[in-house]
Amino acid sequence: MARRRWLPDNVTAFKDRMGRTRYRFRKTGLPQYLFRNEPGTPEFMEEYQRARSADTLEKKPAYSPSSFHALIVSYYGSVKFRRMAESSQTMRRNAFERFRLKHGDKEVKFLEARHIDKWMGEIAVQTPHAANDLRKMLNMLMKHAILLGLRKDNPVDAIEAIRPDSDGYHCWTEEEIAQYEARWPLGTRERLAMALLLYTGLRRSDMVKLGRQNRKGDRFSLRHTKNKSDTSIKILPQLAAALDAMEAADEKHLTYLVTLKGKPFEPASFGNWFRDRCNDAGLPHCSAHGLRKAMSRRLAEGGATTLEGRAVTGHKTDAMFAHYAASANRSMLADEGMDKVAGRFGVANSFGKPKEKTGENG
Repeated sequence: MARRRWLPDNVTAFKDRMGRTRYRFRKTGLPQYLFRNEPGTPEFMEEYQRARSADTLEKKPAYSPSSFHALIVSYYGSVKFRRMAESSQTMRRNAFERFRLKHGDKEVKFLEARHIDKWMGEIAVQTPHAANDLRKMLNMLMKHAILLGLRKDNPVDAIEAIRPDSDGYHCWTEEEIAQYEARWPLGTRERLAMALLLYTGLRRSDMVKLGRQNRKGDRFSLRHTKNKSDTSIKILPQLAAALDAMEAADEKHLTYLVTLKGKPFEPASFGNWFRDRCNDAGLPHCSAHGLRKAMSRRLAEGGATTLEGRAVTGHKTDAMFAHYAASANRSMLADEGMDKVAGRFGVANSFGKPKEKTGENG
């Protein structure tokens, strides 16, 4: 954020994760300083003078140009990292820094598959997903190391991902959707939140930005920030009803969902708020992301092709959409598949006799 004219030199304002305005001092060769007091107060100016006169310089650790320290710093400057969505950058950076803290001084060329297998095994005891995230992160770094000439091979290739016991976030069933709707009727923020998540298939980070600017008649123009894909979908009657029930009361807000203070939700705070609403509905195992899975399930059960499903959810690959749609009612889909067999090959039903073929070769 640019420095405001009324702030002292080297002081800028920024928003913290809670949405509060904070102030910091930054100058080359001096430690960064976060202010505790508001600008314009005597206490603030005392802090400012201390920050300017600080004589304890932050010393950057010296490290080898072929170490993980150097590799990670180089990756941060790569085109691939800079083209990631901001949320993805933050998530990746957090993972890289945790790894860097433990192994930053080690030489990249000495990493072997047995090391990766050992680290993943230690993590997988409690959190297999975290172990797979470590593998994915190291795969990114090793590919970058090859580009830099630090390695000729990728030891991650020898390690398979761990198959977790669960499928991740719980996919809402139709009964759970009905239970939530019974607890939160039309006209409530809680009902609107569920409808927006379910009938757009958006991630919570994108859904909290959704507003009237995205609506064109009976359609929504949506942006999936994570993979930079655009979607245009019909507004189904159930979503239209939820929107219409809240429309008049919230015309002054740019986004459909706001906090009690009238501010847009931050993704993390919305996720916590929505989980509490699920708890109130007697659904403690349900979450916002589970509704994105529910939309994928409905698309699969409704007979949508993989390409049609991806056009709604914004998934980039068939495999990822198939993973989300995997909880579709297999019995129902199997029956429909068998009906198609019956129609194609002349079988009347499961217990009937085959129809006689007609025609010259019949």
